[in-house]
Amino acid sequence: MARIVSSAPPALPAPSAVLELLKPVTWFPPMWAFGCGVVSSGVPLSGHWSVAIVGILLAGPLICATSQAVNDWFDREVDAINEPHRPIPSGRMPGRSGLYVAIVWTLLSLAVAATLGTFVLLAAVAGLVLAWAYSAPPVRLKQNGWWGNAACGFCYEGLAWFTGAAAMAGGAMPDGRIVAIAVLYSLGAHGIMTLNDFKSLEGDRRMGIGSLPVRLGPRRAGIVACAVMALPQFGVAALLVHWDAPWHAAAVVGVLALQLLCMVRLLRDPRGLAPWYNATGVSLYVLGMLASAFALGKLLAVPA
Repeated sequence: MARIVSSAPPALPAPSAVLELLKPVTWFPPMWAFGCGVVSSGVPLSGHWSVAIVGILLAGPLICATSQAVNDWFDREVDAINEPHRPIPSGRMPGRSGLYVAIVWTLLSLAVAATLGTFVLLAAVAGLVLAWAYSAPPVRLKQNGWWGNAACGFCYEGLAWFTGAAAMAGGAMPDGRIVAIAVLYSLGAHGIMTLNDFKSLEGDRRMGIGSLPVRLGPRRAGIVACAVMALPQFGVAALLVHWDAPWHAAAVVGVLALQLLCMVRLLRDPRGLAPWYNATGVSLYVLGMLASAFALGKLLAVPA
C-alpha cells in the first residue's frame, strides 16, 4: 500500500526561525544607545545593576526585536523579492505566526517597561507605536524614506538613550541636556538608515516603496546620508564645548573627522560600499555617542 506523505507546513515555527525573525544582529544599536543613556545620567551603577540589565534587555531583545518582527510581517512580499530566504517568505514561519510573534513581543515589551517607571513606559509606548507605524498600513511610514528613516532613527538611538537615562533616574524625566544630545544623535541616525536601504533597492522599486535611494538615486541618497550623519555631530561637539566639556568635544570631532574620510570613499560607490561604511563609519559614530555620554555623566554626576 502506498505511503501518503503530508506536505502541510508545521503548525508552529521552529525556535531557530523565531530567533531569526527577531534578528539579534539588529539589537546592538538600541542596546548601545540605552547604555549611553545609563552613562549620561550621572547615576552610579552600584545598586542599579538590575535596572541597567533589564533596560538593556528591553531596548534590544524586546522592543527592537518587536520592530523586526513587525517589519518582516508587513514586508513579506518585498522580502520574497529581495531576501526570499527570510523566515516568513521561505515558509519557516507558517501562516500568521510572524504576526502573532510581533503582537506577543509588543505586549511583553510593555509589561517589562512598566516595571522601570513612568517615563520609561512612555518611551516604550512611543517606540512601539513608531515601530508599528513604520511598517503597518495604513500609515506605513517606510513608504516615505524621509519619515520612515526619522522614525527608525528616533527608535534606535534617541528613545533608547532617553530610556536608559530615565531608568537610572527611577523613571523620572531626564535632564534637558541628555534629551538634546539624544535628539541630535537620532537625527544623525537618519543617514545610517538611508545606507541600510541600499540593500533592498530593487525590491523597493518594484513594490513602490519610496526609500531615499529609490527617490533620489544612489549617488544623491549617499550625499544626503553623509550630510545627515555629519551635521548633528558638529552640533553635539558645539554643545559639549558650551557645557565646558572641551576634551569630550575634541573626541567627538576626532571620530567625525575619521568618518568624513570614510565618507569620501563611500561616495565613490554608495550602493556597493554601504555595507563597508556600516562596519567602519557607523562604528566611529557610536564611539562618539559614548564620548558624549561620558561628558554628560561627568556634568550630571550624582554622589554615590
